[in-house]
Amino acid sequence: MSSAADHLYIVSYDVSEPHRWRKVYKTLRGYGEWLQLSIFQCRLGRKRLLQMEAMLSEYLNHDEDHLLILDMGPADAVKPLVKSIGKPFEPVTRKALIV
Repeated sequence: MSSAADHLYIVSYDVSEPHRWRKVYKTLRGYGEWLQLSIFQCRLGRKRLLQMEAMLSEYLNHDEDHLLILDMGPADAVKPLVKSIGKPFEPVTRKALIV
């Protein structure tokens, strides 16, 4: 569930082995929206961020793989300056979740 304390994160990864890459990709699909190959945007509170980091850390080979998490700031206030050529860029917004 999203809250006013959420931040917008850009997550980029370089995973050398296909099996580990798929695990990272599938995990990130559960936390954010895919932007392009190996790049996601995620709107997360502190608890979900820590959960995501812990899961991803288990899948990575820390000697071969690399993952970056860029904190863009408070999700409701951030206005990312993004130049997009081709498909437009849309920051993740808070949405109601119907269960």
